[in-house]
Order: sequence, then structure tokens, then C-alpha cells
Amino acid sequence: MSQSNDSLVREFVEAFNTRDAERLAPYLHPEIVFQAYGDKQVRGREAVLQLWRGVFGTFAQVQFATVHQAVDGDVVIAEQVHGLGLPGRPVAPVMNMAIYEIRDGKIAAWRDYTNPEYASKLVSG
Repeated sequence: MSQSNDSLVREFVEAFNTRDAERLAPYLHPEIVFQAYGDKQVRGREAVLQLWRGVFGTFAQVQFATVHQAVDGDVVIAEQVHGLGLPGRPVAPVMNMAIYEIRDGKIAAWRDYTNPEYASKLVSG
């Protein structure tokens, strides 16, 4: 089970590089709860996809990568670099820690932890 959960999350992170929210949908449980540090909780697959449609519309470049990842059953912990580039700006390497809880082969809970002030500073240049 751990190997499939490992692959699931790695493929999910790679899907962000397409900047196509629909590519994220197959990985998300219909009742997913997404929490980004400092932001309100987002509930449900369509609401999460809508959020990422907005992100992809804002950033000219999105380059997500996994640095380290650990799996314990249905919990995946991933250290990631979220490369985000606004139009006309270089890609900013924002370090992120993500926790995923898998249910029925899909991501049912997802929590992102980063320093929003530092991330904003990096992205805005």
C-alpha cells in the first residue's frame, strides 16, 4: 500500500507542472479537505480545483518538485519546492511541507505548510 501511495502523491505533484487543474482531479477524493497554512479550509474536489484554476491563471510558470517524501500507510509527508513565477518575473523557489491523507486510493486530506510572508517576498521579487 505504501508504494502506491508514494507513487500517487509523486504523480499528483508532477501534474501541477501542466498548469491544468483538470489533471489534478483524478488524484482527489470527492470530499477532499485542503488547508494551506494561513488560508481558509477548502472542502470538496470542485472547490479545490477552482482554487488551483485561479492559481494557474495568475502564475506564468509553475514548477513543483518533491525533495523528500515519507510514507506511513495512508499518510504521506512530502518536502517540496513550489516554483512559482509571475508574468515577467523569475521562478521563485518556495519551500513547502505537505501532508496527505489517502482514502479509497485518493487524496482525502491535504495540508500545505509554508511561510506565507517569505513566499510572498520571494514571488514578488
